[in-house]
Amino acid sequence: MDAQYFIEGEVIFVKATGVIRKIDDLGRIVIPKEIRNNLKIRNGESIEIFIDNLDQIILKKYSLDDDYKVMLASYISTIYDASNHNVFITDKHKILSTNNEIKKDYENYEISNDLIKYIDNIKSTMSVQKKNIQIKNNNNINCFYIIKPIIASGECMGLIVMFDEFEELSATDELLTNIASKFLGKYLES
Repeated sequence: MDAQYFIEGEVIFVKATGVIRKIDDLGRIVIPKEIRNNLKIRNGESIEIFIDNLDQIILKKYSLDDDYKVMLASYISTIYDASNHNVFITDKHKILSTNNEIKKDYENYEISNDLIKYIDNIKSTMSVQKKNIQIKNNNNINCFYIIKPIIASGECMGLIVMFDEFEELSATDELLTNIASKFLGKYLES
């Protein structure tokens, strides 16, 4: 049955899916693949669990709060000022924050399958030669780049990526991105 709720002054509509699942002996339920695909929930991602005043369980795809996004913008600006190279931070699906010079071209766009592979494999890299990389779908860039995973509680939560189409990146740039990935991982753990 479809329902309507009021949460923090907003009207929230809940749509019935018709899906019924049993809880197994360990207290687990399976979210159907169609629903996971529709909400872009990948294996290993986090789900928030809420209980409302009607004793209903609400599952919500985990997303970063607004305070985190404001902190990211400030952090990205600082890294850009120190390096003068383009920088962005992703979650597992999209680009969350960029330096102002590339904001309109990249921020809030879904990341490419190339970047998703770095998340899935918890892999970092530094390109010492110009190479093609796809940042968002249908957008190849020939550039120097550094990709570092952001790891919190043993899980890759996203990436920090620095790139430059003209200037080679240095060991200092790699250190900056490494510090940023570790700082953001610690921030997410707290």
